[in-house]
Amino acid sequence: MSLPLIDPALVRPSPARRQVLARRVRLLVAATIAYNVVEAVVAITAGTLASSTALIGFGLDSVIEVSSAAAVAWQFAGRDPESRERVALRIIAVSFFALAAYVTVESTRALLGGAEAAHSSVGLVLAALSLAIMPGLSYAQRRAGRELGSRSAVADSKQTLLCTYLSAVLLVGLGLNSLFGWSWADPVAALVIAAVAVKEGREAWRGDACCTPGPGPATSSRTTDCAGGC
Repeated sequence: MSLPLIDPALVRPSPARRQVLARRVRLLVAATIAYNVVEAVVAITAGTLASSTALIGFGLDSVIEVSSAAAVAWQFAGRDPESRERVALRIIAVSFFALAAYVTVESTRALLGGAEAAHSSVGLVLAALSLAIMPGLSYAQRRAGRELGSRSAVADSKQTLLCTYLSAVLLVGLGLNSLFGWSWADPVAALVIAAVAVKEGREAWRGDACCTPGPGPATSSRTTDCAGGC
């Protein structure tokens, strides 16, 4: 579902439009941070009570999503957001990798004989709520980021979209465990979360190396180095 950035050589927003888009990104990032702080507290608490690796992993993803959104907020708080793009992308990528490492270890431990996850009504409701809210936030930020030509804004929107996928995976895992007592479904769902996080982390890490539109013309080395696509 990755969408390419708008070619700045074909469509370059006016300075006034760029200000509007940057303001929109900041507002969307603020909304994402606020929601995910609440989501993280609820998910980690409920996951701890239910011994659910998937639910705890989902809560940690919310923490990482806050750090990702904070990186974008920091980038757009500067006078020259493009100059901070590389650092913001690295923060987002490392956040993904950290999530994957933790969830993989905990899921493996659970599958090899750790505590079985219990039913969590709070987790089911939270997963369903996130599944309804996150797609809209992700789409709005991705659209603004593409028009603005910001790789970090698009990467952060993918982090938000990842939350949608994880919500669905979490809902299935918790549902199977609650309905049929399949305790293995919880750590398996968590491993899916880890795998998706690794994929998105790799894409975010590569995003700072090529195809990053800058203030210069499209013929600059920043764009011509991307002959192979990105």
